[in-house]
Amino acid sequence: MTDLSIGRHADGNTASTDTAADINPHAVPGAEIIIEQLHKFYGSVKVLEDLDLHIQPGEFLAIVGRSGCGKSTLLRLIADLEKQSYGEIKFKSARHIREGITSDDIRVMFQDPRLLPWRSIEQNVQLGLPKDQHANAASMLEKVGLKDKAPLWPSQLSGGQRQRTALARALSHKPRILLLDEPLGALDALTRLDMQNLIEKLWTEQGFTAILVTHDVSEAVQLADRIILLDKGHIAAQFKVDLPRPRQKNLQFAELEQQVLNAVLAT
Repeated sequence: MTDLSIGRHADGNTASTDTAADINPHAVPGAEIIIEQLHKFYGSVKVLEDLDLHIQPGEFLAIVGRSGCGKSTLLRLIADLEKQSYGEIKFKSARHIREGITSDDIRVMFQDPRLLPWRSIEQNVQLGLPKDQHANAASMLEKVGLKDKAPLWPSQLSGGQRQRTALARALSHKPRILLLDEPLGALDALTRLDMQNLIEKLWTEQGFTAILVTHDVSEAVQLADRIILLDKGHIAAQFKVDLPRPRQKNLQFAELEQQVLNAVLAT
């Protein structure tokens, strides 16, 4: 595996990644994820092979790579939507080392918002929440700018508004880990930028660990603390995004974006 654009201290150790907890000390850090010797096979097809990855609590990680390299499969394994062929995926709570992480602590946001058309926007955000936590849904709708849309049906919203609803639904559960499987891929350019800013803002406020799968290298540089490139089931390269937030698309941003893009094209 090639390490590119990774900051290092004088003693040779990798520089620490700024996470949501570093930006907002009042945020509750997300979960640490430790992946060791992960393999995933579909019959004779090897999708992931001997993959090792350590994700810090509260880190924002982006995964890029060509179609079929295993990006979404890795996300589904972390979410326990599929089972690995062998290897381990371990979680550690940053709140308390003996406190376990369960499926309730992990939420997934897909490219399709997957809203129930027969339920209102507010009812969609309340899905899975106990009644005594319905206030969380109302609060998140306000945070994503949809407070006035609460009584409407999904069909009455734009694509961007439906994705905001899906984001509110995921975060109303106050997850330790948020998995984002190309959630902005179907949005127009301006709506996509608005959603990127919203996701970053809520990540900073809440402190969850975020993992984003994307084909958009610019989006990865815009949002992530670190970017990994998957190729044939392996981590081919990784990049530390050592740029201040909020990110500006300056020369340093463009250089890193081109560096990541060149690595993707070389796979």
